[in-house]
Amino acid sequence: MPTGPPLSTRAPASHGAKPTTVAGVSPLPSVHSTLLRTPLYRYWPRTFRQHTRCISRCRWRVRCLNTINTRLDSKTIATILRHSEAKVFFVDYQFVPLAREALKLLMEDSPESCLVAAESLIPLVIVIDDIDSPTGVRLGELEYEQMVQMGNPRFEPGEIEDEWDPIALNYTSGTTSEPKGVVYSHRGAYLSTLSLILGWEMGTEPVYLWSLPMFHCNGWTFTWGTAARGGTNVCLRHTTAYDMYRNICLHKVTHMCCAPIIFNILLEAKPHERQQIPFPPVQILTGGAPPPATLLEEIEPLGFRVTHAYGLTEATGPALVCEWQSKWNDLPRHDQSKLKSRQGVTILTLADVDVKDSDTMVSVPRDGKSIGEIVLRGSSLMKGYFKDENATAKAFKDGWFQTGDVGVIHPDGYLEIKDRSKDVIISGGENISSVEVENILYKHPRVLEAAVVAMPNARWGESPCAFVSVKKNMNGKTDDIKEADIIAFCREKSIPFHGSKEGGVLAGVAQDFHRKNPKVSAPGHREKLRVERK
Repeated sequence: MPTGPPLSTRAPASHGAKPTTVAGVSPLPSVHSTLLRTPLYRYWPRTFRQHTRCISRCRWRVRCLNTINTRLDSKTIATILRHSEAKVFFVDYQFVPLAREALKLLMEDSPESCLVAAESLIPLVIVIDDIDSPTGVRLGELEYEQMVQMGNPRFEPGEIEDEWDPIALNYTSGTTSEPKGVVYSHRGAYLSTLSLILGWEMGTEPVYLWSLPMFHCNGWTFTWGTAARGGTNVCLRHTTAYDMYRNICLHKVTHMCCAPIIFNILLEAKPHERQQIPFPPVQILTGGAPPPATLLEEIEPLGFRVTHAYGLTEATGPALVCEWQSKWNDLPRHDQSKLKSRQGVTILTLADVDVKDSDTMVSVPRDGKSIGEIVLRGSSLMKGYFKDENATAKAFKDGWFQTGDVGVIHPDGYLEIKDRSKDVIISGGENISSVEVENILYKHPRVLEAAVVAMPNARWGESPCAFVSVKKNMNGKTDDIKEADIIAFCREKSIPFHGSKEGGVLAGVAQDFHRKNPKVSAPGHREKLRVERK
């Protein structure tokens, strides 16, 4: 890996520079051996330098980086700060109000008798201001650039003692329970990074567009990968069609990662927002909700070449990649897109992937029809869940990590997901818990029963589709409750990020739910509703 991190937007990684950074700052010695750095920002130009400096310096000693999803609410952020015992909290100036509320909750959740202990939980807060147009927004005494000036340029960090030491802590979405902290080792991060830059054929000096948030599995390890190849990082504050097309053409972008929703943004661009992408095509690695084959057919003629990947937080990002085979080049475009939409084969440094019967742990036939649970094993997987030995033990069986997803393996060895065993809807690359939406629906005074399932959505990949049976009114009728009433209630009650997206909830009023489990009937209602809406 390079000895210095990439410096800024449109600046290549330095392989020899040793700038003054947070590693040598005097306010930090008291926590040097157990330092957990927790940034609250995404992938913007102003904060990229801070993120990569943290990434670089976390390669030494026992320092560990925990990037927080900026779409979470203050309560969840407070939970993460408490559970991780973060010592330093980097906050972009735009998120100061959110961080302030999270810190307030962190204090309030502790009883008065434990006030001293509560204060010890409050991390050192460092605000990252706009370097070109300073806002003066603060949350504490330190601002990043001021702090760096206090550093010692001759500081020599110690090397790590064990490759299995933690390098990063990433929290799951917490859609069905409290978010779990997933611990990445130096070994796992290194192997995953190596696999992806080799498998994706990322050559020297790539130009990488950050259309994927860095809080998603450390940017699918490309925070390290781009630096390892001496690449250029092109950062965006907003993933609009205009900004993406403009920066792709201006900086001659070669690679980018994204959820399939980005395809829709690029496809729906107005004529004045779109630019002709020069040859060769931009390489895109996509994951999240499986992209429909038709979407792949539409996006590639615009100047992109798509590779589909599958992974999860516990796998240190992508674990499977749909490797392209030259013999597929002569197939019709639609057939090519169908092949590309599969999840693929294991990355180079992951020991194995299989589809097994979850009860017997016997492998299912590789016929593209027999369904089982997708399981993984290898040293690029997580070390475990932070402070949760029971959850770690339950996640593994006979040495295999159980993903909770079900799928098939085709005769050519390529894996394809068929369903999700957990009731999670992947919308725009983000996880939405159907159980959580159901709980919100049950708060409506007229809802008797509720079931939420995923509905295919051209824009978001999937969107929540809710079905409810309603209580009778005083006149003994139920037809006074309409779909619009249910949707409006969801939007009013849903918390940020976990709640419904614009146009994201489709609701129907059902009267014939399965008595024992309403969700059993929901798929049938969904298909009926899809036909009616067509």
